Amino acid sequence: MRMLDRRKVAYQTYSYDDSDHFSAVEVAAMVGVPPEQVFKTLVMLRPRGRPLLVMMPAPAEVDPRRLAESLGEKSVEMAPLREAERLTGLRVGGIGALALLGRPFDVCIERAALAHECILVNPGRRGINIGIAVPTLIELTGARVVDAIEEPR
Repeated sequence: MRMLDRRKVAYQTYSYDDSDHFSAVEVAAMVGVPPEQVFKTLVMLRPRGRPLLVMMPAPAEVDPRRLAESLGEKSVEMAPLREAERLTGLRVGGIGALALLGRPFDVCIERAALAHECILVNPGRRGINIGIAVPTLIELTGARVVDAIEEPR
């Protein structure tokens, strides 16, 4: 958030109970926004190359095959919780791409974000989400727009 303030980037702060790790859907209910507008950040691993930070809508599940195909990779997999925390230095529930700028991650954002003017993302700490314009978020993080949502069967 300090970086956003320095760059004079507009954002809105949403605070919630940080005593536990809540799902992004639970966070949406706590702050009073539609769950499709809250984006969780998942740490994904690929066989070679830098780990991925994948911003996904709260209610959606990532489809690793679809994400890998969208990236031109053979495969990707979800990082185990402890590995995600070790790689990012952040606690699960507080992982956010904005907090990891300049770190060795490739950032992706699910195409569904483009349907919103503004989405909520975690700035790197449990108990806070920020609402930020999607084009601004993409520009700041260098995020690649991907197709990663699991298709209904």
